[in-house]
Amino acid sequence: MQNTAETGPDDLIDVTHLLDDPYAGYAALRDAGPVHRIAVPDGQPAWLVTRYEDVRRGLSDPRLSLDKRHARNGYRGFSLPPALDANLLNMDPPDHTRVRRLVAKAFTPGRVEKLREPVRRLADSLLDAVQDAGRADLIACYAGPLPIVVICDLLGVPERDRPDFRSWTDALMAPDPARPEQAKEAVGAMMRYYTGLIAAKRTAPGDDLLSDLIMVRDGDAGGGAAGAGTDGGTGPDAGGDRLTEDELTSLAFLLLFAGYENTVHLIGNSVLALLDHPGRLSALRADPAELAAAVEEFARYDGPVALAIRRFPVEDVEIGGVRVPAGETVLLSLASANRDPHRFPGAGTLDTGRDARGHLTFGHGIHHCLGAALARMETETALAALISRFPGLRLDVPRSALRHRRTLRARGLISLPVAW
Repeated sequence: MQNTAETGPDDLIDVTHLLDDPYAGYAALRDAGPVHRIAVPDGQPAWLVTRYEDVRRGLSDPRLSLDKRHARNGYRGFSLPPALDANLLNMDPPDHTRVRRLVAKAFTPGRVEKLREPVRRLADSLLDAVQDAGRADLIACYAGPLPIVVICDLLGVPERDRPDFRSWTDALMAPDPARPEQAKEAVGAMMRYYTGLIAAKRTAPGDDLLSDLIMVRDGDAGGGAAGAGTDGGTGPDAGGDRLTEDELTSLAFLLLFAGYENTVHLIGNSVLALLDHPGRLSALRADPAELAAAVEEFARYDGPVALAIRRFPVEDVEIGGVRVPAGETVLLSLASANRDPHRFPGAGTLDTGRDARGHLTFGHGIHHCLGAALARMETETALAALISRFPGLRLDVPRSALRHRRTLRARGLISLPVAW
């Protein structure tokens, strides 16, 4: 076992190059070793895991905690107020099990499938609005608005509030370097908004997931979609299926934030992959029944999440033959694992005929993405509508002009100008 725990600050690997060319950078790191002691862009230390098998094991290893109370030093992720931080991305069992169970029923494949037709109508209406123009920024007019509407409808966010929510989310995802206070302002605005929305729904509940979760919080654990997973009050968990007020607010924040961010990036990245591979685009246009399988390959090839949420070992652990001390920060690279040629031969090539199942874009184990089925359906539906409507779809700027958000964690386009 290689012991690199004594690596000093001068020996940390600078990974800022991953912001510009992540897949080439991850390939070099994979070849050099399974685990690397790195400095994230703000200089904090972390351990980066790059190979598929190690990442997959790490995602389900109970010794790698999501609870920041186990952190001793290094990168800890977003700094959020407690009322937004008490969410599933900071929880281990049993709290994680309890909170996830309360909301998971809203995201089952069966429930998601019932949304397919409404999502297709939404996609068509968004395309109707730009069809005559002959060109558009596909992120601004399509890939962005579609998941915002879907997740806001699901949670009961009023239509008048949605533009504000999108601007706050964008500020958190990619804050303006010239305005370092922007992210903090966005967090404050979101905190005030969620508190007010929950208070309004307590007074006048609706037919939506957030109203159901409020009923769970306030004592009706058996009511609504969110409470449908309880045992009716007779099993061993009777009386335990409750949310604290911070958990309720944090869950609303997480569902809205993740439901938007991951899906907008997956749709945008998928469209770009097709534009880069016109033969694949033609094949899917001719046989749209293959889109569901193709979405798995898009998620593997250029997924929306480059790094899993940071983890903190509760004891010294061995990863890829390297000892990682308890309390340090472990970053599991989903982007690198999905391009590992030992798991996916020809991993750097887009192959929509590939069996891409087993990719780690949506995680693995108990922390597998709650909204994975929804993101898959939205992406498949958005692509089906787009490629059937615009057979002449093409980039409207040179390929070299496209820019991705400069963040290690997420992988998404700032804009995607297209014409048809």
